[in-house]
Amino acid sequence: MHGIPPAFEGLRHKLRAALTGPHILAFLPAVVLGAFWFGGEGWLLAVSLGLPILYALAGGFGQPTAHFQNDAPPRLADLLHQTLAEARRKDQRSACFLLALDDFDELIDHHGLGVAQQICERQVDRIGSVLRQGDYVLQRPGGEFAVVLAPMRHFDLEAAIQLARRLQRAVEDPVAVDASNVYVSCAIGFVLDRQLNRPDSDALLDAAEAALDEALANGPSAIRAYSAGMKAAHISRSELARDAEKGLETGQFQPWFQPQVSTDTGEVTGFEALARWTHPRRGMVPPSEFLPLLKHYGLLERLGEVMLTRSLLALTRWDEAGVDVPKIGVNFASDELRNPKLADRVAWELERLHLPPSRLVVEVLETVVSAAPDDMIARNINALSRMGCNIDLDDFGTGHASIASLRRFAVKRIKIDRSFVMKVDTDREQQRMVVAILALAEHLNLDTLAEGVETAGEHAILAQLGCRHVQGFGIARPMPFDQTLDWIRANDAKRQNTPRIEGRTG
Repeated sequence: MHGIPPAFEGLRHKLRAALTGPHILAFLPAVVLGAFWFGGEGWLLAVSLGLPILYALAGGFGQPTAHFQNDAPPRLADLLHQTLAEARRKDQRSACFLLALDDFDELIDHHGLGVAQQICERQVDRIGSVLRQGDYVLQRPGGEFAVVLAPMRHFDLEAAIQLARRLQRAVEDPVAVDASNVYVSCAIGFVLDRQLNRPDSDALLDAAEAALDEALANGPSAIRAYSAGMKAAHISRSELARDAEKGLETGQFQPWFQPQVSTDTGEVTGFEALARWTHPRRGMVPPSEFLPLLKHYGLLERLGEVMLTRSLLALTRWDEAGVDVPKIGVNFASDELRNPKLADRVAWELERLHLPPSRLVVEVLETVVSAAPDDMIARNINALSRMGCNIDLDDFGTGHASIASLRRFAVKRIKIDRSFVMKVDTDREQQRMVVAILALAEHLNLDTLAEGVETAGEHAILAQLGCRHVQGFGIARPMPFDQTLDWIRANDAKRQNTPRIEGRTG
């Protein structure tokens, strides 16, 4: 403020440090009781009136309660470095908390990127309301927030856990958006500077991220304090992420292909491309491990680019080998579908390889179609459809897609989820569900494919019920390209001697 002498400002800063923060709650009752014990009611009255006046002079009632990010927020690493240096100089304590909204990608899918950003902006204010003058809260990408506590004399693990719970309660209060409440949960990982032998900004941030990773793995709404055992696992995940980034550029990620066959003739009607990672030291890394890793580190879109290029190349190689593979299905994640350049990139890849768009099947999860109001997703899917690509709605039955959304996204075929296919040959309830889905598809003039077919019985009943295509371990497991040529020739030979299974008649 203008007109305040530097000496007075320094005194006020010291008063603020003495009269604000968690420690004052411990000493305030003792101060009041001591005043009454030594001076009677007069001293008690003086202390009761004097402390609020001192608190006001110290700026304790001022706003804001914490430093928020602004148009040019400090880098988190720089802020941690400055805070740790100040804490060492004063022989005080600090801590770093990282908060992450659980299932942030699903929040975007359900409500759109604009609403998600609006929720994050409100969370910055909510988090700040829990903090003290001098503490910092910064928004990070991906629905994450960092809290750096200004140095204080007393701050232990129990106080940190209590603060984490208050932060979590503030974040998880419903957020009003467009006359409706949006509910979110958050995971929190934190580290106290005294938990590290030589705390510096990098070590503190790594430890907080390790604690957050542990909380996210045990969520939703999990809180984890850093412990030494976490760091090895966190380093392992970080190293694996770096390996994945390198592997995406060096050919370690390749599509494996699972055939889709006609229930009428048994001939191959297409392949679905599924990502596989062959790590140079670890061998085959399962998708259940690398897909969440790529999602966490923002590499899913790059994986999509690799899969599209190599899947289309596989089509040209099948053509050169003289085998008939009409189409290739490629999965498109929501991150890719939000890219405004997606349609142009797909068109360029098809033109470069001289492939007609009709040979590409764009596979989109039903959860994306049913929940996403994101106009960019709709524009991209419809642009790909107008280009001539086929649109498959994957995992149908799990995302509650409406009939309107089936039309809005120009879906050509629905893929019936494995959960409806399992034991469909012996379970009457399953049969009724599949019949209902097939009837809906027939009325909407949509093609159908059943996923996860594992037995000959399931294959046969799906054919009789009128499902036109099947895919699953009962037909073939995913395989590298070189094995597909032998499999196709063996399937062609086998189906010549297989009796045709007639579908149901209208």
